[in-house]
Amino acid sequence: MITVELPDKSPVDWDDWHTPLRQFTEATGLVTSAYDTTGTRRIGPLASSPLARLLRERSSLWAGDGPGTALERTLVDTVCAQGTPASGQFEGFRVCAQPLLLHGEVYGVLVFGWRFADFSSPLACERIARQVGLAGHLLWNEARLDAPVSDQRMATYAALLHTLSSTLDRQREAIDDLTRVNRTRELFLATVSHEMRTPLSALSMRIELMLRTIPDLPEKAVSGLESMRVHVRQEAAMVDDLIDAARTLTGQMSIERAPIVLGQVLRDAISTVETHAHAKQVRMLVTPSDHGDAIRFEADGRRLQQVVWNLLFNAVKFTPAGGVIRMTIRRLDGTVGIDIADSGQGIEADDLPHVFGAFRLQQHNNATGLGLGLYIARRIVELHGGTLSVSSAGRGQGATFAIRLPLAAP
Repeated sequence: MITVELPDKSPVDWDDWHTPLRQFTEATGLVTSAYDTTGTRRIGPLASSPLARLLRERSSLWAGDGPGTALERTLVDTVCAQGTPASGQFEGFRVCAQPLLLHGEVYGVLVFGWRFADFSSPLACERIARQVGLAGHLLWNEARLDAPVSDQRMATYAALLHTLSSTLDRQREAIDDLTRVNRTRELFLATVSHEMRTPLSALSMRIELMLRTIPDLPEKAVSGLESMRVHVRQEAAMVDDLIDAARTLTGQMSIERAPIVLGQVLRDAISTVETHAHAKQVRMLVTPSDHGDAIRFEADGRRLQQVVWNLLFNAVKFTPAGGVIRMTIRRLDGTVGIDIADSGQGIEADDLPHVFGAFRLQQHNNATGLGLGLYIARRIVELHGGTLSVSSAGRGQGATFAIRLPLAAP
């Protein structure tokens, strides 16, 4: 059984909160701050009104040991402990706090307010000013011009901020879930690659060892071992196809460009299916005879070989004994064209649009595999900035697969 360990949630990026909190502050005139669960202020205090800016810039209200900071930290502790909003007052200033939740857990607290519920007085301003190291008359000059905020309006502001924070937190949850899924998928693919490829490789090596080192094996034993070797290779190929398909579906498949000689890539691909073609008495004709040695460009040679091998393997599989497969290579306008045409069973017109779909299997001539080869092949060609298409005149008329690759990387 394959087990997958889920990674931890991604850390909080407090920079994401700067813009929405500043916009909220400017729209409401409130003072806004954001704290983490340790009581550390991460953002703020953000201020937009003249009174709030005076207190922030010329008083000790929100200093590290200021009374405003002390009140806010008390509210933060309460919210973190209870998971619900809290409120408090400082000399007529109302202050509220709301939790920030991710997957139901508190990861921070928004503190907002610092507005009077009614008009202050010179005596009240003197009392507040002495506590924060500010001249009383300066505070009164701004406080008497600062419009009070009613309970109803404060509740509206609180609801607005709750909606804002909930929306952003749901977005963060979605991103966190996607990140976890991506990491889980990567771990799963790595585990599948190891847990399935390793025993297959060991089994293949033992079969080869037995065939090469044990003399005078009975004919039936040799036949059985050779059959096992074929099946092991098929299983290994299906594992590779599953991994490639998963990477394709999730956009993880990539290519590594390097200078290549097209002729060498095509010869390597042909060599992997020649034995199968000869055994089936299927002729393979290549035009021009140099296989395109004069065509050089930057591409992922290994992946292109995989594409051509897949197309040739399918052509041999669906071409009857005595048939012909023709590969034609030619330069086009800024591109190279590789056409692989067979004289096989062909494809019905209704099936042509679905040939490159995932898990699509031909239902004739004892089709095997998972039906992923053409799906993966088209994606590899597209990653090179090219196209892979198919045409057929119908049942029994053969099929032609056309690869078009740009000679210059897009």
